[in-house]
This record gives sequence, structure tokens and C-alpha cells, in this order.
Amino acid sequence: MTTEVTLPSTSTSTSTSTSASPTTRQVWTRARGVVLALVLLIVAAVVIAVVRSDARHGELDPRSADPHGSRAVAELLADRGVDTRVVTTLQEASAAASPDTTLLVAVPDRLTHRQQSRLHAAIADSGGRTVLVSSGSASVDRLAPGVVADPATSFGSTLSPRCSLPAARSAGTADTGGIRYTTTHLDVDECYPSERLATLLRIPAATGGGDTVLIGAPDILLNDRLGEHGNASLALQLLGSRPHLVWYLPSLADASAASEDGESGFFDLLPSGWLWGTLQLFIAAALAALWRARRLGPLVPERLPVAIRASETVEGRARLYRKANARDRAAAALRSTTRTRLAPLVGVPASQAHAPEALLPALSARLHGDGQQPSPHDLLFGPPPGDDAALTSLADRLDALEREVRRP
Repeated sequence: MTTEVTLPSTSTSTSTSTSASPTTRQVWTRARGVVLALVLLIVAAVVIAVVRSDARHGELDPRSADPHGSRAVAELLADRGVDTRVVTTLQEASAAASPDTTLLVAVPDRLTHRQQSRLHAAIADSGGRTVLVSSGSASVDRLAPGVVADPATSFGSTLSPRCSLPAARSAGTADTGGIRYTTTHLDVDECYPSERLATLLRIPAATGGGDTVLIGAPDILLNDRLGEHGNASLALQLLGSRPHLVWYLPSLADASAASEDGESGFFDLLPSGWLWGTLQLFIAAALAALWRARRLGPLVPERLPVAIRASETVEGRARLYRKANARDRAAAALRSTTRTRLAPLVGVPASQAHAPEALLPALSARLHGDGQQPSPHDLLFGPPPGDDAALTSLADRLDALEREVRRP
């Protein structure tokens, strides 16, 4: 027999198989899928971090023998009598600028605008050579005024020199493809063009005899690319024109990266591209949320696809009440169900079953109170119980009240 049940039963006789408390095994069965997914995510994140950190360790560092390091070119320069010194602060790089020194700036875009202006002031009349590797629009206008970085990268990485610069002509084809440059300078060497825009520029200084070289890509300096095409020849000629090479690796820990007031905030240490990327992701997430949002309308009752026993429905509702510690709602459900069943027994219409002024007088006429039981008003319309024991006692007394009314 199947019964449609909407409220919990007033009976308190339960068995062990219908306990409302979930066992440890049941909790583990429900949670193991989530725990396994979290473990897999953590393991995947650790593996990806290890792999990526290993792949890019020591990038453009002349002390690193990794594929993306530059130790090979430093060793070849040492064989030619050029000593290489690594610096990580703006103060060291600025102090090293001199006529017999080549200053290589590995990642100019990592420098703040203030650092770029200070570095340019130090190298402008130093008489030495400055090599800017992959200087983009965030740095090229301050470190090399009059030069503009094209937003589109070159088509292909291996290019021909097509210029009169001796170092480029003797090296031949090289992997300089990357950022492309245009300039307003007249006396300038524009080499390795891609779609008519140069990927290597040499700009002579106005005074002092120095120059600035811009390379659109770091490939000719990397260990795994140095032996290809004319990469080694071009790198040695560009970096070996002076007896000293100062290799500047900008660091976020540099004190000169602080803002004007002497303190650097979190957003000051982030490249500008990250801020724009975060803003775009936020806008995309907001649009996706707006697209997928659904308005919550009123609840719509529907027939169950299968028949469910009344005991299972009662047990499920009881577990929900116990999990939420909702003794007040459970007591209200028990009292409402009892009033609904008592009303037709005492001749009260169903529409007035929950009205004390209609139900209680008719109910008192059918009862033979002994003075020891709580009044019908306290049982059917009283305050919620304070604990589980009081709730159980209320259920027992409601059952007793219904049996007394049904007694002939």
C-alpha cells in the first residue's frame, strides 16, 4: 500500500534501520567523491607547477645551463676575452654603464616607468652599448625614444638581415623574429625585416660614441637555439664589441621598484598586462553569469514518478529537520497534522481546524480531563519544545490526545 505523506508522523516508535543519524560509513560514502576530486586537483596543480618551473628555470640567465638559459653564449664570450657580470638592481646596472661596457637588459618590460627613465638617463651619454632584449610597448618609448614597438609580432622566426650592419651581414640568417620596430631616427640600422618592419635595430647615440641595439626576440641568446643558423655569430658580435658585459636581470625585489612615496604596493609589482587580463576575465565571468542566470519562480508541485512508502518520506523529512536542528518546525508539523485529523472527529470543518476558537471548545466536550495532562491548548497551539526530549514528549502526548478522542 502506498500513501501520499506530506507531514511527519506523530508516532515515536522507530527501529534501528530508520535512525535519523547517518553512520560514519554513510558520511564517507557521500564525501569520498568530493575528497577524491580535491586530491586529484591538488596533485595536478603540484605536477604542473613542477613541470613549468623546471621548463623555465633560469630563463635568459648567463649562469643557467637550462635550454632557456644563456650560459653557452657567456662561455663563448669568455673564450674571446669578454667577462660577463650579472646584476639584478637598477643601481648596479646604472653604475656599470661606461664606454668599455655592453649593458644587456634581459626583460625591459619588467621595469617600472620610473626605473626605465632612470636607466635611460644613465646610459644616454655613457659611450657604451645597450642591448634591449624583447623591449615591448611598455618600455621601448622610454629606453629608446623615437622607437615604436608594433603590436603584431613578426611572421616567422628565422629571417634574413637585409641591411648594411656588418654584424648582421656576416651572421646571415638568424632567429630574430619577434617584436617588430619602427623608428623616426634617420641614422639607424634596420635589420632582419618582417613585413617591412625591422626586428633588430641599432641606433647610434647622439654624443659619446655609444649605441642602442634592440632585439625583437631572445632566441639568439638561448642555449638550445645558439647553434642554429647564424645565431651564435650575431650574438657574439653584438655582445662582444666591448671587453665587459653587464647582464641586467630585473628583479621585483629591487628597492628602486618602489613607488614615488617609497613604498610599493601589490599592484605596482604586477605587469600592466596582468591587470588588463584580470579585468577582461572579470567582465567575461559577469557576462557568463548574466547569460546563465535563471529567475527563481514559485515552487511548482508535481507528481512523483514513482510511489514512495510513507515511512520513507517520514524518515527523510525527519533527517532534514534533525540536520537543521529545526525542532520548532517539526513540532509545528506534528501539531498541524494532529489538528487536521482531530477536526472531523469533533465535528469542526476542515477550514477551521487551525482556529483555536473553533477547535478547542468542540475538543473539550469530547475529553475527560483528569487534571494531570496538559491542556489541549498547550498541546495543539503551545510554544515550540526546547530540546529533543521535549519534542519526543510532545509527540507522545499528541498521540495520546488523538487516541482519547477516538475512544468510543
